[in-house]
Amino acid sequence: MAMFVHLAPESRVALIRRNGIRRLRRAWNDFPGGVFAVPVTRNFYISHQWLRELKRRNQGAFAGIYFRIPDEEQVWVGHYGQHHRWMSAAEAVAEFSTAEDAQGWEVVIPRRIEASELHRVRQLPQVIGWRFSPTSKGKPPFCTCKFCTRSEYGSRRMRKRLGSPDDE
Repeated sequence: MAMFVHLAPESRVALIRRNGIRRLRRAWNDFPGGVFAVPVTRNFYISHQWLRELKRRNQGAFAGIYFRIPDEEQVWVGHYGQHHRWMSAAEAVAEFSTAEDAQGWEVVIPRRIEASELHRVRQLPQVIGWRFSPTSKGKPPFCTCKFCTRSEYGSRRMRKRLGSPDDE
């Protein structure tokens, strides 16, 4: 059975332990929605890479919810900004493990995860992962206006340094 990790706010952990993980109901194009997760690999950073990006929404601390699903179950796999492919959970883990750069990849399970399928809940260090995009380190943001950078730490200093038109 394939092991995956889903990142959820710590405030929802008791609810998840009791009821399982609800699937995202929103569907777009040929993408049905579902539970977003990443395969658990030997590389802790890659398995928990989405943490800092999710924390940008100011939902507090996040926890790792580990669960297993059958190897033959069908899931969506792909990079978050590109087309996802339909394959079995075992193939998804293999694809994820052999990818040249697995940053930004995600697995979407198109059903809810029952409480009986949960394996472990773990508190995580809150500084793991990337923000904005996996390759954004060292690059200036696309837009530095007050609207796009609202409520982000250091945004006023960044706008001043990069010469945002809003601060003039």
